Amino acid sequence: MKASTKDQIQGKYHEAKGALKEKAGSAAGNPDLEATGRDEKTAGKVQNKVGQAERVLEK
Repeated sequence: MKASTKDQIQGKYHEAKGALKEKAGSAAGNPDLEATGRDEKTAGKVQNKVGQAERVLEK
Protein backbone atom coordinates (compact mmCIF):
# COMPACT_ATOMS: atom_id res chain seq x y z
CA MET A 1 0.00 0.00 0.00
CA LYS A 2 1.33 3.42 -0.90
CA ALA A 3 2.19 5.85 1.87
CA SER A 4 -0.34 8.38 0.55
CA THR A 5 -3.18 5.87 0.76
CA LYS A 6 -2.10 4.78 4.22
CA ASP A 7 -2.05 8.41 5.43
CA GLN A 8 -5.51 9.04 4.03
CA ILE A 9 -6.97 5.93 5.67
CA GLN A 10 -5.37 6.70 9.03
CA GLY A 11 -6.49 10.32 8.74
CA LYS A 12 -10.11 9.35 8.20
CA TYR A 13 -9.88 6.90 11.11
CA HIS A 14 -8.60 9.61 13.45
CA GLU A 15 -11.25 12.05 12.21
CA ALA A 16 -14.02 9.57 13.03
CA LYS A 17 -12.49 8.61 16.37
CA GLY A 18 -12.07 12.28 17.30
CA ALA A 19 -15.65 13.09 16.35
CA LEU A 20 -16.89 10.26 18.59
CA LYS A 21 -14.77 11.46 21.52
CA GLU A 22 -15.97 15.02 20.98
CA LYS A 23 -19.63 13.97 21.02
CA ALA A 24 -19.13 11.68 24.02
CA GLY A 25 -17.41 14.48 25.93
CA SER A 26 -20.18 16.88 25.05
CA ALA A 27 -22.90 14.44 26.09
CA ALA A 28 -21.14 13.55 29.35
CA GLY A 29 -20.30 17.16 30.16
CA ASN A 30 -16.58 16.35 30.10
CA PRO A 31 -14.75 19.31 28.51
CA ASP A 32 -11.38 17.50 28.60
CA LEU A 33 -12.68 14.58 26.53
CA GLU A 34 -14.42 16.99 24.17
CA ALA A 35 -11.17 18.94 23.64
CA THR A 36 -9.20 15.74 23.11
CA GLY A 37 -11.72 14.68 20.47
CA ARG A 38 -11.47 18.03 18.70
CA ASP A 39 -7.68 17.79 18.68
CA GLU A 40 -7.70 14.24 17.32
CA LYS A 41 -10.26 15.15 14.66
CA THR A 42 -8.10 18.08 13.53
CA ALA A 43 -4.99 15.89 13.45
CA GLY A 44 -6.89 13.38 11.32
CA LYS A 45 -7.88 16.09 8.85
CA VAL A 46 -4.26 17.20 8.58
CA GLN A 47 -3.04 13.64 8.03
CA ASN A 48 -5.70 13.12 5.36
CA LYS A 49 -4.57 16.28 3.55
CA VAL A 50 -0.93 15.15 3.75
CA GLY A 51 -1.94 11.88 2.10
CA GLN A 52 -3.76 13.78 -0.65
CA ALA A 53 -0.71 15.98 -1.24
CA GLU A 54 1.56 12.94 -1.40
CA ARG A 55 -0.71 11.37 -3.97
CA VAL A 56 -0.51 14.47 -6.17
CA LEU A 57 3.27 14.58 -5.88
CA GLU A 58 3.60 10.88 -6.79
CA LYS A 59 2.25 11.55 -10.27
